[in-house]
Amino acid sequence: MTIERATFENINPSQFISFTFPNPLSTDPQLNPYGDSLRIAVLDSPNPISDPVQLAAMLVPKDREDDWIFSTESGLLQLLFNLPGISRLVLVGNSPHDADYFPIVYNRSTIDDTIHHTKFEESITPLLLALSPKSTFTTGLPEIPFVIFEDNVIRSVSVKKCFGPCVGEMLVEDVEIEGLDGVREFRRRLRFKRMPNLVQTEIRIFHNNGFGDTEFRLDTGCLVHPYLPPMVASLSLIAKYLEECVCSGVRPRVLCIGVGGGALLSFLQAHFGFEVFGVECDEMVVKVAKQYFGLVEGDLLRVCIGDGIEVVEKFATKHNRGNMASGGIGDDVENDQNVDVFGGLDIPFDIIMVDLDARDARNGLGAPPFEFIRKQVLLATKLALHKHGILAVNVIPVSKTFYDYLICELREVFAELYEINVGNEENYVLIATVSPANYVLNDNKNSILEKLKLTIPKQFLDCIRKL
Repeated sequence: MTIERATFENINPSQFISFTFPNPLSTDPQLNPYGDSLRIAVLDSPNPISDPVQLAAMLVPKDREDDWIFSTESGLLQLLFNLPGISRLVLVGNSPHDADYFPIVYNRSTIDDTIHHTKFEESITPLLLALSPKSTFTTGLPEIPFVIFEDNVIRSVSVKKCFGPCVGEMLVEDVEIEGLDGVREFRRRLRFKRMPNLVQTEIRIFHNNGFGDTEFRLDTGCLVHPYLPPMVASLSLIAKYLEECVCSGVRPRVLCIGVGGGALLSFLQAHFGFEVFGVECDEMVVKVAKQYFGLVEGDLLRVCIGDGIEVVEKFATKHNRGNMASGGIGDDVENDQNVDVFGGLDIPFDIIMVDLDARDARNGLGAPPFEFIRKQVLLATKLALHKHGILAVNVIPVSKTFYDYLICELREVFAELYEINVGNEENYVLIATVSPANYVLNDNKNSILEKLKLTIPKQFLDCIRKL
């Protein structure tokens, strides 16, 4: 690949270029953490705002060059979004294998190679200077920081790679992680290539004979994905109403928009006995959920393939036929034969839970997609709910402006709005009620509350905050 001398002189928003470069330490294997040839990936921020312009470099962890986090443009873009003030990120590491290389196995090194990394950083500094924009030299040679990628993965092995018509390429992997307390656990994860830094689904697994063994057990009775327990904690706002339903012989109904591996659906049905319905846009995701994450359909748990927003709008149209304003939820949705509404199921739902991420990684990690927070869709969601129902939304704010706008839109449509801070510096759960909530946590005779206290960390029940 021939690169023009002027290619890197200026920041070119969203410019992504990768090339190979001889390893300066190839003749010194004792100090060389990589192979003889290096892969250099350079990405400019889509919204460069730092002044002066700042470049940063990151070394790919050894043996993780095949991970989509480091081998794809979308992964690099998400790394860049996590570095405020950086206009250009340069990734340095080994070249990934061919696309059909499988399975991918990773074991974190137990050797302290700080000295090796320091020598390597010194050896590639001339290259990094050559990749620096001209404006960084206005006061002399620029200082180029090396940022370190850290996560809690100790080991990982790819289980299944497949392709879905909506989400694209996806990966099922088993990982061993280390918690902040030093305790290690095995997890099974689902990730999409379009947004590889975001874990779509995560469940705990137990290997019978150690990591990598083909015999394992899935633990679907525990929610380990950080934002799912707070989503379930939202039930406490209408626990009194749900208890009345149960006592009268009526099963509460839950609609989950976004299925992923199905951990939330399985948990709600198994622990609370609710009638659970899921909508997933990609049939392959549902197949993966059933084969690798323990999702089992039955009389009380059903999944349909379709667009979740369209399904909600169709339920609302059915509920309010003939009363919608001009230009609202219209015939295009009503006549869409591709939207399966569970064999003519009657609404309303008692709970609607939305777990949808924005599909475009160019704006950073975000949820829900902007399409969901249109006034028309929020009104449809309210119409699809019982008068004592709630809407719970997993939110990853792409910006404070986005989050404030979402809060404002929900307030205009629903009676009350509540928030749970997940505490991971990423997720929030917003809970909107159709009617004012009768919120009581100390009712020991309420079976719903008692189940919540047994299955959900108390901190999430206590930290529900009215906005």
